[in-house]
Amino acid sequence: MADGTESESRKLLGRLREALASDDAGQARLDKITHLIADSMGTEVCSIYLFRDSETLELCATEGLQPESVHQTRLRMGEGLVGRVAKYSKVINTPDAPSAKGFRYMPETGEERFSSFLGIPVQRLGEKLGVLVVQSRDAREYSADEVYALEVVAMVVAEMTELGAFVGEGAALSPLHQQSVLLRGGTGQEGAAEGHVWLHEPRVVVTNPIADDPHRELERLTEAVEELRVGVDKMLEMSQNGDKEQLQVLEAYRMFANSKGWMRRMEEDIARGLSAEAAVEKEQSQARARMEQVNDAYLRERLADLDDLSNRLLRILTGQGRDSGVELPADPILVARNIGPGELLEYGRSLKGIVLEEGSVGSHAAIVARALAIPLVVHTARITTEALNGDHIMVDGDQGIVHLRPDDTVVAAFRDKIAMQADAQERYASIRDRKTETQDGKEISLVMNAGLMADLPSLDSSGAEGVGLFRTELQFLVRNQMPKRSELVSLYSRVLDAAHGKRVVFRTLDIGSDKVLPYMKPTDEPNPALGWRAIRVGLDKPGVMRMQLQALIRAANGRPLTIMFPFVAQAEEYHMARAEVDKTIAREKRLGHVLPESLEIGAMLETPSLAFAPQKFFDDVGFLSIGGNDLKQFFFAADRENERVRRRYDTLNVSFLSLIERIVERCAISGTPLSFCGEDAGRPIEALCLAAMGIRTLSMRPASIGPVKSLLLRSNLDDLRKIITDARHRGEQSVRPAVMEWLKQQS
Repeated sequence: MADGTESESRKLLGRLREALASDDAGQARLDKITHLIADSMGTEVCSIYLFRDSETLELCATEGLQPESVHQTRLRMGEGLVGRVAKYSKVINTPDAPSAKGFRYMPETGEERFSSFLGIPVQRLGEKLGVLVVQSRDAREYSADEVYALEVVAMVVAEMTELGAFVGEGAALSPLHQQSVLLRGGTGQEGAAEGHVWLHEPRVVVTNPIADDPHRELERLTEAVEELRVGVDKMLEMSQNGDKEQLQVLEAYRMFANSKGWMRRMEEDIARGLSAEAAVEKEQSQARARMEQVNDAYLRERLADLDDLSNRLLRILTGQGRDSGVELPADPILVARNIGPGELLEYGRSLKGIVLEEGSVGSHAAIVARALAIPLVVHTARITTEALNGDHIMVDGDQGIVHLRPDDTVVAAFRDKIAMQADAQERYASIRDRKTETQDGKEISLVMNAGLMADLPSLDSSGAEGVGLFRTELQFLVRNQMPKRSELVSLYSRVLDAAHGKRVVFRTLDIGSDKVLPYMKPTDEPNPALGWRAIRVGLDKPGVMRMQLQALIRAANGRPLTIMFPFVAQAEEYHMARAEVDKTIAREKRLGHVLPESLEIGAMLETPSLAFAPQKFFDDVGFLSIGGNDLKQFFFAADRENERVRRRYDTLNVSFLSLIERIVERCAISGTPLSFCGEDAGRPIEALCLAAMGIRTLSMRPASIGPVKSLLLRSNLDDLRKIITDARHRGEQSVRPAVMEWLKQQS
């Protein structure tokens, strides 16, 4: 790149800094910027479009277009060339704009006089902020140097937008991080919580995007990158005996930290006039933009590695580390892009709620959040860029909604909801010790799901009759190496101690799909939910299964023991797993260990295939538990992680209830105990209908037992069964409307 070009770029940034440092209001600053850019680049037009909302761009300042079109011309995301630049986060450079794909004529701007068009996305760390445009009468394609120079300017505009430089009277923008925001996500764990934001990774704020001394900035970048490389090398040394996946990530870090291309691009940005921090963030923003466009999982992971490495480098340059000196608030709501189960457990029950930008309803974080009964909202776009430490925040896990910096009316309504839930829990406490017997004399057993020792105090306080599902995989997921058998014996023994003689159903290791052990080699399956998981892993790699069975038998130490195998798709899998139990029992007897007083061996019915197994299977199996979450997703062929399809299919769909009825009938013939375990067991209306179809044991999270019991105590299952049967005969797709109408009449 020629020194003259670099000098011109630095001159422009110098002039921009003077404009930004002035006391002008936000609109005046924007107007100055468009004038300076047009003048510097020798173009007739320079325009800045900024987002009014997530879908609408507004012309906020221009040099060369009709002045009256400012704040009047608006475009939807993807509309016109400007909208396409914003939507795809890609530069559009054309000598003949009217003939370019997607061109839209806007007569109020007077832009028909200008042939050439160069549009640059204004973005910061994946957040779309707007579009910077230059236009000329001449039919010219802008050079690579001109494009590059404008990208550097766009970076400064993005940083100044973030810092509120364009806020003020008559300006395009209202102040960032001050107004009330409603964000929608997905429910990871129900419940409502109010508190203050605690950012897992505090944001790095770049306050000096334009450099005074490029040579000093290059020195600062070189020193910081060297510190980063030394840090990565140290992490690699310390992890040599760790798991392979962690080593792979660190090797990727080292590769990027030593990447000449990455370093060269940042050095060029500094030569153009950016500070070291702004140069790092420019590269990081472009990596985030590329991540949005890439479908390949491997490439996305590598770009995510580069994103994380850039964060580390920014923290070195700015000194804004995770330990920012800010104290954890008394009522923390954790906000993060994503978080691992181990890190989440470190926060423990101190958290009032969790909001993740990524995450999923079946992720490790969701499993831990459910175990700790902490409201969780996932897929909450923009939360990490919108929220600041200490912001007032309200989390509605039931609806998957987050209120950030809520106004007084929202606060009042939300607090009313929390108060009503607290009142309801008090009412439920009064029926905690009552048997769950319906109005027509049917007795229903309500048990709870658990996965951590922290769950067990809920066994008494919730009124649960036992633990219908203890997820043993959590102990494997939250550590970086395989737990020892002695550690598992100690844990399972404490679980049985805490249950005080109540039945605990231990589900053997359910890994694979969305639950991959940190130290297990990833299989890169195209569809992991239908792949090598749960019982399939256990039977193919029996060593871990045998160790777990030995630990359970030794933990029982003469007490009753109940074991359940997950994801059994055909009878043969159950018989093979049962044979492993028999072999382990025989070996433990030879070694002189105390055997369980009694032993129940069952299976989870999570695939439609097992519902149609030979009747002999139902005769042989000790008990069955319907795994409602997986069974529903396979029955309807609707991925429960996919928001587009998972809500389309109702649990009270006639077809699904007919499958449940079929399973109940087959178990009744063999006298096989049957339960239903999953999210629907904890939803009062769904639980009531499952009981009406003949299920007599429901396993749910502890907080759901009160509401479910309350409705069952007031209901007549025979009458409800008639309502369901009539709706089915009428050919209705779902019985929900009929059930809701019947319940209305009962109240």
